[in-house]
Amino acid sequence: MSTDIEYRMTLADREREYSPSSCIGGNYQPFLDEYRDRSEEAMQRHAVVLNLSYGEKASNRLDFFPAPVAATLPPLLVFIHGGYWQELTKTSSLFPANGCVPEGIAFAAIDYTLAPEASVLDIVRECRAALRWLHAQGAALGFDPQRIVVAGSSAGAHLAAMCCLRGWSSDPDLPPGLPQAAVLVSGIYVLEPLIGTSIDAALSLNPDEAALVSPGLLPLDGFPPALVCWGEFETSEFKRQGAEFASRVDRARSGSDTGTGVSAFEVPSRNHFDVILDLAQRDTPLGDAALALLTRP
Repeated sequence: MSTDIEYRMTLADREREYSPSSCIGGNYQPFLDEYRDRSEEAMQRHAVVLNLSYGEKASNRLDFFPAPVAATLPPLLVFIHGGYWQELTKTSSLFPANGCVPEGIAFAAIDYTLAPEASVLDIVRECRAALRWLHAQGAALGFDPQRIVVAGSSAGAHLAAMCCLRGWSSDPDLPPGLPQAAVLVSGIYVLEPLIGTSIDAALSLNPDEAALVSPGLLPLDGFPPALVCWGEFETSEFKRQGAEFASRVDRARSGSDTGTGVSAFEVPSRNHFDVILDLAQRDTPLGDAALALLTRP
């Protein structure tokens, strides 16, 4: 069900609050260019295996960066791109490898079928299938399948959160311990406010489907340790959704043997589009916190 604040918002309010570029003057292309440039740099600097297939569709592909050979199998960071489920690809999502590989961490970026060719429900199932495939391929690809951390930005954070659900009735359950942790950046976790907005033109959400794919409304029992953050220069709704979802995960994990394992914070001087560039980068709030999750035993 929707919160009272969502019911009070007009359509114009929702258009503004769920348009991340409204905080930066509307032009987010320079940030997309930086994603591309840093991803090209990653392919030039590090060994990469392109277009591994995790499913039957042409869009069911992922790119994989192995970690340097070490005495123990490395962890794996799996990144799911944003773009409101209808834009971007893995090709411009490879930049976190620049931070991961030097730290001895394997990295994978996944593609999925974009809307309107796929519904949000379909996309969630594809991302969960990619995670299952990677888990099964740990030995072949040379990483520890018990140390997979899933990360995402914006709509990718929503998809990463959906990859952490246990007992979700619309998809077979994931293997125990998959993923080990989650890094959720500038996400949206309740989708109903998007219905009727321009964002919804490609999604065609209805209230029932929106509820089915809203991790902020679903049971979170068994949710793994999580890092939830957002940029300083984001709309109030993105900040509210992030904080409320982190609080729900915290409550769900309150009885776990390892404590709550939830960290939520706002990243100073960052916006919705550039905060993710810090993922796996040392000496940044997001990077240091994400690396701490990835390198824990």
